[in-house]
Amino acid sequence: MSVGADGIDARRLHEAPFNLTGKKIAIGQVEGGRPGLFGLDKLSTANNPVTVNQVLQLDGPAVADDFVDNHANHVASVMISQDKRLIGVAPDATLFSAAIGPLTSELSGQPQECVTTQHIALRNSGDVRAINFSFGEPLVSDPRPNASLDGNALLTQCVDWSSIVHDALYVIAGNQGGGGIPIPTDNFNGINVAYSTQVEGRFAKIDYANAGSEPTFNPRGTASPESNDGPRRSISLVAPGDDISLLNPNGQEAFSSGSSFAAPHVAATVALLQEWSDRQIRSGQPRWSLDARDPMVMKAVLLNAADKILDTGDGQNLGMARTLLDEANRTWIESDAYSNQQIPLHNELGTGHLNAFRAYEQFNGGQWAPGNVAIQGWDYNSLPMATPSENGGPTYVEYIIEQPLKSDSYFAATLTWERQVYLADDNNNGLYDSGESFSNSGLNDLNLYLMPIDEDDISKSIWSSVSEVDSVEHIFHKIPQAGRYKLRVVYQQRVTSETPQSYGLAWWGVGTSAETISNAQP
Repeated sequence: MSVGADGIDARRLHEAPFNLTGKKIAIGQVEGGRPGLFGLDKLSTANNPVTVNQVLQLDGPAVADDFVDNHANHVASVMISQDKRLIGVAPDATLFSAAIGPLTSELSGQPQECVTTQHIALRNSGDVRAINFSFGEPLVSDPRPNASLDGNALLTQCVDWSSIVHDALYVIAGNQGGGGIPIPTDNFNGINVAYSTQVEGRFAKIDYANAGSEPTFNPRGTASPESNDGPRRSISLVAPGDDISLLNPNGQEAFSSGSSFAAPHVAATVALLQEWSDRQIRSGQPRWSLDARDPMVMKAVLLNAADKILDTGDGQNLGMARTLLDEANRTWIESDAYSNQQIPLHNELGTGHLNAFRAYEQFNGGQWAPGNVAIQGWDYNSLPMATPSENGGPTYVEYIIEQPLKSDSYFAATLTWERQVYLADDNNNGLYDSGESFSNSGLNDLNLYLMPIDEDDISKSIWSSVSEVDSVEHIFHKIPQAGRYKLRVVYQQRVTSETPQSYGLAWWGVGTSAETISNAQP
C-alpha cells in the first residue's frame, strides 16, 4: 500500500508507458546487520523476493550467517522486494548491503561506520546513486568533549564528504521514540526522512512518534533534548512508515513502523528517477546530461515535488495528491516555514510528503540553464566567487520563466548546495581509513528570490528563501497576480575557499494565457 497511490504513488511508474523499476541502477544500504542472501545464509530461502546483489561487512565480504538481521531485511524489502503483493519501490534495482557488525569501541563505532559506508559507495565501479541509512549514533556516545549536533561528528562529516566525492545521495532515517535526533541527521548534504501514518487509508499525517526537529524529551544520559545546534532544522521530507508490510529473511511477512522504513522509500525512488534519466541520456534526448546524476539535483527534485496541500483538480496546487498534517493537525501553509522567508523547512514535515510520480514529473521537465526556461524544470550549475558584481551586489543568475504564471496558483522552487568537507588523508591513498579525520571548511550562503520579470530590486521580490544556516532554500508561494516572473539565485556570502559554487535547482509553476493576463492587469 505504501508504494501505491495512497503512499508514494510509485506503482504507477512501474507500469506502461513508464516501465520504471530501477533496472541497472545501483543503490546502497548501511546498518548494523544485513539482509539474508540465498546460497550464503541458511535463513534465506530459494526464490526469495528480496534478492540483494551483494552483501558485505565493513570493508570486506559478508560471512555466511553472520549479522543476518530482520530489520535490515525489512528495509531492503521496501526498496527491492519482487513479491507481487508486497512489491518494493524499485524491484529491479541493484542493491548493495553492508553490515557494520559489532562495534569495537565502547563509546562510538563511527570510524567503522564510515569505513563501511565508503565500501558501499565504491561498489558498482563507484556508481551508487543513493545510500540508505536506517540507523544513527546517539549523541551521548560521541567521543568528542561537549559533543553537540553541529555537523562535526565523524560520521556526519563522512556522509557529507562521501556525497561529494562519490556522487551519492544519502537518505537518513530521522529519529523517533524516546530519544532525540541522532548522528548523522545533522548532515548538510543528504535528505533526512520522517514518517507518516494513515488517515482514512492514505499516508497523510506525521506520526506522533517522530522526534521532529525540536524534540521536547531528553534521551537517557543527556541533560537536554538532542537537536541541531542553532535554528537549522533536521527533517527534509516525509515518507510512509507506519504499519508497513515487510519481509523477513525467510520470506515471511511482517509489519513494523518507524522512520527506518520511510527512508528506503526515498532512496529507492532515486533509482526510479535515475533509470529514467539514464534512458533519456542514452537516447540522446535534448535537455538531458550526466548532470541529472548529481545528488544535489536529486535532492532538489524530490524536495520540490513533495505534497503539501491537496489539489482540487484545477491544478492550482501543482497537482498535489494529499494535504499533509503535522502532529497538531496543521498544514504546511499554517507553519512558520510558509510565512517566514528565513525558514525553508517545516520542523516536522520538511518540504512535505514524498510523491514518486510527481518527482518523475518534476524531473521530466528537463535541464534548463539560466536565461529563458520552461515553467517546470531543473538545473545543475554554478556561480562564480561571491564578489560584488557590476551593480555592486553579490553574484547572481536568473531563470526567466517563459510562460506567464496563473493568479492564485502556487509556485514551488528548491535550491540545494553542499557543505564542503575534506578528508585528512594521512597515507594519501584517497580513502578514509580508521583513525583519519575530516575537516569542515564551512557552508557558503546562497539565497533564492521569486521576482516579477521586469524587477531588479530583490527587496521587491514577491517571495524569497534566505536562510543563513541551511544548505537548502525552498519557496512555496501563491502567485498574487497573473504575469511573467523569474527566479534569482544569489551567491550571498562565500565562507569556503572553493570557487565557483555548484548548486541544484528545481521549480514548478502553473501557466496561464496571455489573454488572461491582459484582462487581469490594469
